Amino acid sequence: MSIELILKSIDDEIERLKSARNLLSSAPAPTAAVKPPKNKRKISAMGRKRIAEAQKKRWAELKKAEK
Repeated sequence: MSIELILKSIDDEIERLKSARNLLSSAPAPTAAVKPPKNKRKISAMGRKRIAEAQKKRWAELKKAEK
Protein backbone atom coordinates (compact mmCIF):
# COMPACT_ATOMS: atom_id res chain seq x y z
CA MET A 1 0.00 0.00 0.00
CA SER A 2 1.23 3.43 -0.78
CA ILE A 3 1.41 6.13 1.84
CA GLU A 4 -1.23 8.12 -0.05
CA LEU A 5 -3.73 5.26 0.23
CA ILE A 6 -3.03 4.87 3.95
CA LEU A 7 -3.50 8.61 4.54
CA LYS A 8 -6.72 8.60 2.52
CA SER A 9 -7.99 5.64 4.56
CA ILE A 10 -7.16 7.46 7.82
CA ASP A 11 -8.86 10.65 6.60
CA ASP A 12 -11.98 8.66 5.63
CA GLU A 13 -12.04 7.06 9.06
CA ILE A 14 -11.67 10.47 10.75
CA GLU A 15 -14.60 11.85 8.73
CA ARG A 16 -16.71 8.81 9.58
CA LEU A 17 -15.95 9.24 13.31
CA LYS A 18 -16.66 13.00 13.18
CA SER A 19 -20.04 12.45 11.57
CA ALA A 20 -20.87 9.75 14.14
CA ARG A 21 -19.85 12.13 16.95
CA ASN A 22 -21.99 14.93 15.53
CA LEU A 23 -24.94 12.59 15.23
CA LEU A 24 -24.57 11.45 18.85
CA SER A 25 -24.01 14.93 20.26
CA SER A 26 -27.15 16.27 18.58
CA ALA A 27 -29.29 13.43 19.95
CA PRO A 28 -31.09 14.10 23.24
CA ALA A 29 -29.47 12.49 26.25
CA PRO A 30 -31.28 9.37 27.42
CA THR A 31 -33.08 9.79 30.71
CA ALA A 32 -33.25 7.15 33.39
CA ALA A 33 -36.50 5.27 33.50
CA VAL A 34 -38.42 6.44 36.54
CA LYS A 35 -40.82 3.98 38.08
CA PRO A 36 -43.94 5.45 39.59
CA PRO A 37 -44.06 5.01 43.35
CA LYS A 38 -46.00 2.01 44.56
CA ASN A 39 -49.26 2.72 46.29
CA LYS A 40 -49.06 2.26 50.02
CA ARG A 41 -51.25 -0.43 51.46
CA LYS A 42 -54.13 0.93 53.44
CA ILE A 43 -55.54 -0.91 56.42
CA SER A 44 -58.97 -0.32 57.82
CA ALA A 45 -59.60 0.76 61.39
CA MET A 46 -61.14 -2.63 62.09
CA GLY A 47 -58.02 -4.36 60.74
CA ARG A 48 -55.76 -2.23 62.94
CA LYS A 49 -57.93 -3.06 65.94
CA ARG A 50 -57.71 -6.81 65.26
CA ILE A 51 -53.93 -6.61 64.93
CA ALA A 52 -53.64 -4.60 68.17
CA GLU A 53 -55.81 -7.07 70.04
CA ALA A 54 -53.80 -10.03 68.76
CA GLN A 55 -50.53 -8.37 69.78
CA LYS A 56 -51.88 -7.57 73.27
CA LYS A 57 -52.91 -11.20 73.58
CA ARG A 58 -49.37 -12.34 72.65
CA TRP A 59 -47.85 -9.93 75.19
CA ALA A 60 -50.22 -11.20 77.89
CA GLU A 61 -49.19 -14.80 77.15
CA LEU A 62 -45.52 -13.82 77.38
CA LYS A 63 -46.05 -12.09 80.73
CA LYS A 64 -47.99 -15.10 81.99
CA ALA A 65 -45.18 -17.43 80.92
CA GLU A 66 -42.57 -15.29 82.72
CA LYS A 67 -44.33 -15.70 86.09
